[in-house]
Amino acid sequence: MTGDVASIERAALVTALQRVAAGDSGALQDVYRRTSAKLYGVCLRIFPDTDEAEDALQDAFINVWQKAGSFDPARASPITWLVALTRNKAIDRLRARGKHIMAPIDAADEVADTRPDIETCLIGAQADARILACIEALPRGDATLIRTAFFDGSTYADIAERAGAPLGTVKSRVRRALLKLRECLA
Repeated sequence: MTGDVASIERAALVTALQRVAAGDSGALQDVYRRTSAKLYGVCLRIFPDTDEAEDALQDAFINVWQKAGSFDPARASPITWLVALTRNKAIDRLRARGKHIMAPIDAADEVADTRPDIETCLIGAQADARILACIEALPRGDATLIRTAFFDGSTYADIAERAGAPLGTVKSRVRRALLKLRECLA
């Protein structure tokens, strides 16, 4: 089941990057929400100073906006592409400044591993799998509405327009589907 979650996340990132390439700024926000913590970690490895790491991350996302069209899901996973883009941009920034900021090797002992422990990861994966199973148990149309609204990041107005349905109807259907999900998860 964990593989299913990873493949769903990968597919969501691929879709979001394709939307970024088409000029969708909301998709860039989605990519940021899904990946900024990991990419910030990449920047922190190059720039131990948090201000510089934040600036490098901002540069990286500007680069994502400009180069999303060059992403090819057949050649690399979206996170691999994003990490490489971020790392390269941060190194370019470091070289442009002419500084080599290095912390002494002894400082490595003081760096805390902020990743969640394995038990927390397993609990999260089980919860994700349970939510996905409950979504799959919904009627097909309701499951599609939930995925579109919450995984694709579409607004109710966007969904209503695409479905050719009144906005109130879409909101009601999503609300009923969420109540069914709550029952399933209880």
